[in-house]
Amino acid sequence: MAVAEGDVGTVRSFNRFYTGVIGVLGEGLVRTPYSLTEARVIFELAQRSETEVLALRRALDLDPGYLSRLLARFETDGLVERERAPGDARRQIARLTPRGREVFAMLDERSVAEIRGLLAGLSAGDRSRLLAAMRSIEDVLGGRPGGDGFVLRPLRPGDLGWMVERNGALYHLDCGWDRGYEALVASVVADYVRDHDPRRENAWIAESGGERVGGVFCVRRTDDVAQLRLLHVEPDARGMGIGAALVGECVRFAAGTGYSEIMLWTTALQRPAHRIYERAGFVLKEEEPPVERFGDVIHGQVWRKRL
Repeated sequence: MAVAEGDVGTVRSFNRFYTGVIGVLGEGLVRTPYSLTEARVIFELAQRSETEVLALRRALDLDPGYLSRLLARFETDGLVERERAPGDARRQIARLTPRGREVFAMLDERSVAEIRGLLAGLSAGDRSRLLAAMRSIEDVLGGRPGGDGFVLRPLRPGDLGWMVERNGALYHLDCGWDRGYEALVASVVADYVRDHDPRRENAWIAESGGERVGGVFCVRRTDDVAQLRLLHVEPDARGMGIGAALVGECVRFAAGTGYSEIMLWTTALQRPAHRIYERAGFVLKEEEPPVERFGDVIHGQVWRKRL
């Protein structure tokens, strides 16, 4: 597939922006004498007591000569020790010295502090959007879905219409509900767009293999109460933990945004969803009398969770 020049420009612009944010283009990473590549080598060596140099080169995708010169300089500076592997003189082992461990601890501490400062300056909603986008970038460019076979991401153009269409189609298939339910979903989505408060409301789409397989909304019910709405998982994707992940994302967002409680409305028919809500700490608080709705007799329920 041909790649548009504008798309290339978007990626280059992001690269320039983000390298500036994390300080890669400065004098040294996190105000130290070490470049990004040097810090990556130190971080990798710190993960174990000793590391085979060939494995280190492959893990970091570095030129053999460049890595050899870098390790030699670290050795001169007293950060690294190298020796031949026992039983195979062709293999070389590298390890951090106590001084190298001190440098790693300093790099790690400063890196954590800078990232914490970056995230602390964001609202809970923006932080959630940023982390979801970062997970999506890593999953897509890593050539694999998320570690659980799916990834959660923020809304994109077309997602709202997809949520309306899939909810309408699947509740008709699963429950026999008529177009009145699809109309309700459409009104929920329209209200989300029309009165959206990005600081206190959010939505997520679950993707697996590049395809949408679920979604959920977290909206403001009152100043103190958030509402989970339109939890949806495609039939072929059920059993992967997607529903639990979507509910968990809603709960974390609501708690981080300052709500004291999160609630949801469902019906007695949605028993598989009930199990997800129970595991997430929701409690059934209200059972509504049966009413005729969506071409069926509906037994509504209200579930709540204190945050």
